[in-house]
Amino acid sequence: MSFGAVLCTVAGLGLLVAAVHEGSVVHRLRRHGVHTWGLVVDNVRTTDRNGPKWVPVVAFTDRLGHRVEFSPRAQGAGLGLATGRQVEVVYLARNPQIARVRMWRHVVGPVVFLTFGAAVFLGFGVLIAMTG
Repeated sequence: MSFGAVLCTVAGLGLLVAAVHEGSVVHRLRRHGVHTWGLVVDNVRTTDRNGPKWVPVVAFTDRLGHRVEFSPRAQGAGLGLATGRQVEVVYLARNPQIARVRMWRHVVGPVVFLTFGAAVFLGFGVLIAMTG
């Protein structure tokens, strides 16, 4: 088996593991999540390999009255949230740091994206293995 096939397969399996983990978090949030409202309190400028981007910071108060801040895991074009916007939040009562903005693109979107990426990499791994 070629190095390219192994590399694609490993990347695909890594993305698949991430998709399963994110899917289990989403499942727990749907079954046991606490719903509340949060406020986008800031947009922080970060830089990655694609250049600078703005990441929203959402704050909400959990059941115990503690202020919790988090940044949505789903980031990128079309996923921004304006500062001052009120958003619905779902979080786990025992661990409020596991929170998501309750919008399809922020809850289900990452699972779909990771699964699609895993399928692409695994498909290329199989294709390279069969043709190489």
